[in-house]
Amino acid sequence: MADIPVSSPAPGSSADVVRTWDARAERYLQLFRYELEAKPYDLEVLRAFAERVGAGGRVYDAGCGPCGHVTALLAAYGLDMLGIDLSPRCVALARREQPGCRFAVMDQGALTGGPLDGLVAYYSLHDQPKSRLPDTMASWAAALRPGGRLLVVAKEGEADGVIADPLGSELRVYWAEHTAYELRRAAHEAGFGTDDCTVREAYENEIPARRVYLAATRR
Repeated sequence: MADIPVSSPAPGSSADVVRTWDARAERYLQLFRYELEAKPYDLEVLRAFAERVGAGGRVYDAGCGPCGHVTALLAAYGLDMLGIDLSPRCVALARREQPGCRFAVMDQGALTGGPLDGLVAYYSLHDQPKSRLPDTMASWAAALRPGGRLLVVAKEGEADGVIADPLGSELRVYWAEHTAYELRRAAHEAGFGTDDCTVREAYENEIPARRVYLAATRR
């Protein structure tokens, strides 16, 4: 009996995100374990987010990755954090790297366990097609209580498709970028009011793309 060929998951699908991130989680950890130490603007944005949420607030770090460093930083500011990621390998590594924090395998587009006081999405949107942004924003809005805080950080641009892995592996990965307008519009349509939306240039050691920072409140 002939072998039945195994088809690859659709680019940008949940299964594809798991496949690509399970394969390169260690590489990402090596590159970005200490990245926040060289990003003063990001540290300030995350501190301000923690202040807006308030001590003890329940917050998800959507797409925590293998480092878990955003989860740990916000936990140190007094937030009740849970780092979530689709990739079981990323979650396993994050638990090892940040043993004092909680992590779970979960889809940011189908959140459970709310209502939350806050959600931070630190570069968690670039693995999925831009067409899924409205549904993802709606999932975040459904998980947050009225008055809950949202922080989204994304790379600015128009890209939306499969590219060679920016981390330098031999993989082909999905890569999506977003404009400030796209993020504000999707947030508004999902029921958020924009508090602030800023853009900064890339630091010298970063992928050369501007970064968009959207702070919003669930109406």
